[in-house]
Amino acid sequence: MQLHIEEISRCVARGVHAVVLLDRAGWHITDRLKLPRNVSLIFLPSRAPELNPVENIWQFLRASWLSNIVFDGIEHIIDAAYCAWHNLAALPDTIRSIGFRKWANTGQSL
Repeated sequence: MQLHIEEISRCVARGVHAVVLLDRAGWHITDRLKLPRNVSLIFLPSRAPELNPVENIWQFLRASWLSNIVFDGIEHIIDAAYCAWHNLAALPDTIRSIGFRKWANTGQSL
């Protein structure tokens, strides 16, 4: 997580401040994270998947390509996850529709 936050910081334009929206996973809320000056974290409330559309993306991934599988080992897991991710990446309209929240729409059409 530290490396991820540092990478976000490096990609933020000079004079700009990044705000990262996170769930409350242990590695997100640890006191061991050292935040750069140009990054702030905002934590979602616990048990509020409607505020975190990525939860719905994960549900779609599991239901579409990762369920009902008995994996033969770590390589099988990695291969299945790789294929599922690339299958999903080929469906940008599906991603957009899964993550869309009418109440959060600011005027953009889907």
